[in-house]
Amino acid sequence: MDIRSYLNINDLDIRKTHDARFMDQKVTPDVLSIIADCAINVVGSDINKEFTVQDIWDSQYFNENVKAVFNKPSVKNPAAKHEYDKFIQQPLKALSYAGVLSCKRRGQKNYFKIVSPEILQYIAFKDRNAYVFLCDYIEKVLRDSGLMAYFENYKTICDVGDDYAAEYIRIKNRFERFIKGNTSIKKDFEPKRIFPKIFNIYAVENGLPGSEAGKASKHPFHYSDLMYNRINWRDVKKAKGISRQESKKISRQESEDILVSQNTGYDHYLTQKAVNIIKAKYLDSEIHDTWGNGQATQVHHIFPKNKFPELAHYTENLIKLTPSQHSNKAHKNGNYQYVDKDYQLICLLAKAETIEESLRAGEFIYSKESFVHVINKGLSLSLKYDMSFKEIKDVIRKIFR
Repeated sequence: MDIRSYLNINDLDIRKTHDARFMDQKVTPDVLSIIADCAINVVGSDINKEFTVQDIWDSQYFNENVKAVFNKPSVKNPAAKHEYDKFIQQPLKALSYAGVLSCKRRGQKNYFKIVSPEILQYIAFKDRNAYVFLCDYIEKVLRDSGLMAYFENYKTICDVGDDYAAEYIRIKNRFERFIKGNTSIKKDFEPKRIFPKIFNIYAVENGLPGSEAGKASKHPFHYSDLMYNRINWRDVKKAKGISRQESKKISRQESEDILVSQNTGYDHYLTQKAVNIIKAKYLDSEIHDTWGNGQATQVHHIFPKNKFPELAHYTENLIKLTPSQHSNKAHKNGNYQYVDKDYQLICLLAKAETIEESLRAGEFIYSKESFVHVINKGLSLSLKYDMSFKEIKDVIRKIFR
């Protein structure tokens, strides 16, 4: 998935487009991902179908999942209309500025159309992908607009330990003047609202202090801090003696697990989405043994959901099996509270093969980093992310001896 090459097709210079809606308050990784998912759901099999904010708002899929994930009121509540309009419109406008969607104004409505189904599906797949997209997208906008040097200077100042708080104020003021000077926005409020969404993506990706309540935060920003469903994770943020690289690793995986485990509706949505992806991808079982004949209809959690809820939504932890494999081998005698260790080894080795094959084909539903993370959590290991699949499988075999 080469997002950067796709983004490079268009010139995203704000000085030329004069469009400030490339980013906004509701454009967070979790919101962007679910709105992309809802857009795909609305168009269905007709990829060329136009859709509006109202089409997403009226869909049952949006109503059910947004209520569950974000604890928002029903779309039937008239008092929520303005909030929902921004919640849907702002991510769609950002995607259209990036060229992932097209947007045409007719009358009082914006009509959107999918331009890049592959990238939209990538974003919809999970929040992590939406975050990766936003990192590349924001960098492209900043470089095209002549602003990137100021962000890089902030990073340099943080690296050498100088007064980054003062530099934060300078870059914030410069950005606000830039937006008012190059777009139709002339008042103070909106640039102040947009800036943190851009700055904090850059801060998280580089392990830097972010923007918090109009000031530079005292500690590096984490992945979870970017979310609309933001969690209270101050103890981790304030921990002393954590290097920037360690902090970055935490923000990439651990905070995602905490975020999911603290939100039951969110957990259910992500898990069901991952299960549906595995169901749709494989017709046959991923394990080719005696019990693998027949139609594969079951999706099995290699590390069980009741013991590892934070891993339930990882496609790397899900494997397609036949009913016989699921009830007789993975869970002996149909005891779903028990996971057979011998078959767990077989599942892990088979999943390693599946993931390696998928990555070789250029697909995006797995990552080796996430597979290693699942193994580390499930088996209490500390495998390195740069291990080869052969090395990973060798370690797994030794663990199960």
